[in-house]
Amino acid sequence: MTTRRRFLLTSAAAAVAPAALTAQSRRSQTTQPADLPPAIAALTNRASESTPITLAEREQRLDRARTLMHQHHIDALVITTGTSLTYFTGLRWGQSERLFAWTLPAKGAPFIVCPVFEEGRVRERIDAKPATLPSASSTRIYTWNENEDPYKLLARALKENGISTGKIGVEERTQYVFADGIAHAGPTLTTTSAIPITMGCRGPKSPAELANMQLANEITLSVYEAAYKSAQPGMTNRQFTNLIDLAYARCGVTGEASCQVAEYSALPHGSLQPQVIREGEIILIDDGCFVEGYQSDMSRTFVLGDATSPKLDKARKVFDIVHKAQSAALAAAHPGVQCQAIDAAARKVITDAGYGPGYKFFSHRLGHGIGMDMHEWPYLVQGNTLPLAPGMCFSDEPGIYIPGEFGVRLEDDWHVTEDGGKMFTPQSPSLEHPFAKA
Repeated sequence: MTTRRRFLLTSAAAAVAPAALTAQSRRSQTTQPADLPPAIAALTNRASESTPITLAEREQRLDRARTLMHQHHIDALVITTGTSLTYFTGLRWGQSERLFAWTLPAKGAPFIVCPVFEEGRVRERIDAKPATLPSASSTRIYTWNENEDPYKLLARALKENGISTGKIGVEERTQYVFADGIAHAGPTLTTTSAIPITMGCRGPKSPAELANMQLANEITLSVYEAAYKSAQPGMTNRQFTNLIDLAYARCGVTGEASCQVAEYSALPHGSLQPQVIREGEIILIDDGCFVEGYQSDMSRTFVLGDATSPKLDKARKVFDIVHKAQSAALAAAHPGVQCQAIDAAARKVITDAGYGPGYKFFSHRLGHGIGMDMHEWPYLVQGNTLPLAPGMCFSDEPGIYIPGEFGVRLEDDWHVTEDGGKMFTPQSPSLEHPFAKA
């Protein structure tokens, strides 16, 4: 899993990482329990606890998409590759310079436009027994050769499916070259953003999706705790994240983490500088894992060793402020409340405590939607008037970052219920005991 934080940190870290650490990373999938710290060795494989997304659920997603298309006067939804394609179809199709487009008309069966040499690979999925692709038996394939215009073929396919004029919704993460080609596919067709469809479907999570996110968050919390118990002063931040890699491997999932120490924790997305963990200094870890394609995103801030020294008085006070802000955000969450109100509730706590105004020390939005993508709509930020609805999932991650000193961020994922917001995992209670049970 490559996130924005890992992308920022990997290249420089790899250049300075000792060869022994690189070798340790390569061994992470084969290390035996006897070679592991006891807390990591005690972890067990939980992959079998995941909840597969059924074909019936994917069919329901198509029905939901069609309902939203009618509401928003969109005649067809076009998705090239990426998360939304997997969400609706289960297909994982690599990005290419060649157009591959799965299209769902508001009326009628879906169809696929792809290069002729990819038809066999598509038919493997369409003809699979038992069926895995929704509406497989009625999905038609349109193929194009390298010397042909795939967008003219898309226009023809739309016309054959009853759409010669109208509005085509283009999935928002579509590469410009494809979006532009679709926009000019035919003079009587217009394009628009498909966010009302994709967000409308992917935003509120089903019970199966919530179950996978619950498991992902439980695993991440257990991995963080095992790494915390296994850490030693003098260890580098890269060695600490290698412990987390080993722990995720024990749990049978793919995951990762970033680790920032002392003054580098004041950079919300971290630093490229090599860092050494020392007793009594702030450590901030972040990121998560995948379960059945669904993600967790969790941050913990703590110290190793004695956290009661006077030099940590300020850090402890900041931790308590951030903890109260996180709690205030969750308490403000109810169906119908605007997304921006959740950010405002947390930001008020931090500002009232003297770490304002606005974004001065709390320099980012409160949270983001989360599901199959670590960052997806909706976003908990000033100006977003979208009302919360049951099943929506978010991060709750207030932070205070003091340049040159330290940063504290607490992040847990939660979802909207009929009764309010509900965390997937317990909040971290203190710098001294970050994983203590309430």
